[in-house]
Amino acid sequence: MNPSSSNDLALLYTRPGFLLRRAHQISAAVFEDECRNVGLTPAQFGVMTILRASPGMDQSSLARGLGFDKVTVLRVLRGLEARGLVGRAASPDNRRNLAVALSVEGEKLLRQAQKPADRAYERLMTPLSPEQELQLVALLLQLTEGLEDHARAAFVPLDQNPA
Repeated sequence: MNPSSSNDLALLYTRPGFLLRRAHQISAAVFEDECRNVGLTPAQFGVMTILRASPGMDQSSLARGLGFDKVTVLRVLRGLEARGLVGRAASPDNRRNLAVALSVEGEKLLRQAQKPADRAYERLMTPLSPEQELQLVALLLQLTEGLEDHARAAFVPLDQNPA
């Protein structure tokens, strides 16, 4: 390997985008490993958590509350609906919108998933001290908030979503 190639690789492997993508891969793998028995992905867990906090919200608000595009949220909802974990019905406020809510089975599964999801978080943060964990989260918040204008899908935290 020539010295230039070695330098190029070092630059690649220390780029924030490369490291964020790799961290995301690891995070998803750890979550899926811990949540294997409940059969949830991180996206499904996120959707279900939002729906527990705000039952009956429309799909567009749900997508914004997670920073998902509409196609992704629809794909996740279809999978959850096929398993009987969520239901969609015409919104009472606007018949053209679909209101989404957890089913009784969805509520039960989400409760079962909480401990494995917490274990996944703990595993993911194991390499960091408590101070580093706080620092990482603060830096990720600063990065995502500072670059929100460049996101492909809007993110509007649930407490800021118009109901």
